[in-house]
Amino acid sequence: MQHHSGQKPFECTVCSKRITSSYGLVVHSRIYSGQKPYMCHVCKKTFRRSVNLNVHMLVHTGEKPYKCRVCSKTFRQSGNLTSHVRVHTGEKPYKCHICNNAFSTSRSLKIHMRVHTGEKPYRCQMCDKSYSQNAGLWLHKQRIHINRRAHQCPYCGVQFNRNSDLKEHVRIHTGAKPYSCKHCSSSFTYLNQLNLLMSHNEGTCLMCHICKKKFCFNNRLKAHLLRHKDVKPYVCSECPKHFCTAYELKDHQLTHSDFKQFCCSLCDKWFKRKSNVKSHFKRCSLKLGFNDAFFKQ
Repeated sequence: MQHHSGQKPFECTVCSKRITSSYGLVVHSRIYSGQKPYMCHVCKKTFRRSVNLNVHMLVHTGEKPYKCRVCSKTFRQSGNLTSHVRVHTGEKPYKCHICNNAFSTSRSLKIHMRVHTGEKPYRCQMCDKSYSQNAGLWLHKQRIHINRRAHQCPYCGVQFNRNSDLKEHVRIHTGAKPYSCKHCSSSFTYLNQLNLLMSHNEGTCLMCHICKKKFCFNNRLKAHLLRHKDVKPYVCSECPKHFCTAYELKDHQLTHSDFKQFCCSLCDKWFKRKSNVKSHFKRCSLKLGFNDAFFKQ
């Protein structure tokens, strides 16, 4: 009855927050006690609430019960599906009250607000430098305070014993795909990905019946066919433009926003697109001794 009436008769003695039920108060108090009574039997990770454990177990089972009706992409949590559907609808329910920029998720709005407030909640305990995002703080610690091995990734700070392993890893950041399928236009970052494809398809490929272009993956052929049919199901909420894929819509929407989510870890300059910060980072990295040949590996 208390839940439906909106009454909150229980109060936390630490932060004075009002709680609807006695059980809710018990769960809330675990924030301060550190108690996590629910343990995953697979990886031994613990949780404050049983519902969090149930969601976590999907990581081990691989189950993704929530499916998008538009593109069939699946998710472990209903909230993630709700946010994803906004890619198709163009809905942006979270609006900045200062500059009127709108966002599809509350987290994106929260990060954006730091542009106006100047808030940098992630502070380095070693040198007191602060950052607006946790990723920036992590990169700072890796680059400045952690002793480097001989082979360290200039993008994310991951260290390797061999230079060959580092060069292979850097392709994740640069997008380099040096291994190409001889039957179609598909290219891959790693040799084992190409070998796996060939073992599955045994040298066969899928062909567009209109332009005869070849593909090794059915989903790529389907996306390609949309262009022939001039089907563009993804609509921009800011202008009349339509797009064939969700990726194209997402990239286009950046033109309507001042939000810059990608930061160069070397000079703290911000960019809208990941590709832009990659190009910029290469120029900054030259000062650290990385040449152009390194980034082409």
